[in-house]
Amino acid sequence: MGLRKSVFGIASSLVGLLRTRLELLALEAADEKARLLKLLGMAFAALLFLTLAVLVFTVTVAVAFWPTEDRYLALGLLAAFYGIIGVVLLLMLRHGLVYGAPPFSATLEELARDAELLDRVRDAQNDDDEALARRREEG
Repeated sequence: MGLRKSVFGIASSLVGLLRTRLELLALEAADEKARLLKLLGMAFAALLFLTLAVLVFTVTVAVAFWPTEDRYLALGLLAAFYGIIGVVLLLMLRHGLVYGAPPFSATLEELARDAELLDRVRDAQNDDDEALARRREEG
């Protein structure tokens, strides 16, 4: 009877632990979704206004250099400048995606702690079983 009660107690604890971790995962998922939508909205707005600024700047340079012989050089330098900025921004984006904090890090940390706790419980149970077996052999 005691063994059954102990097993049910452990199972109940594990179910409660799993439920808590899933709730934490759901909260983190909601936070990540809200953060992602906010970032996407700001990125879209920034992209729109920066595109308009680049367009107006390019037209201004083209109009300023059109009467001269250096108009193609000016437009080529602008294109090279925009290309370099684009490559640098893509490299920065890649760096942020590759080396950024992983999503759901709090859930992963909690699951790692739970795994450590279960390992300690299992080790303690094994030690108790070994001690009990030695007592039986001696007694």
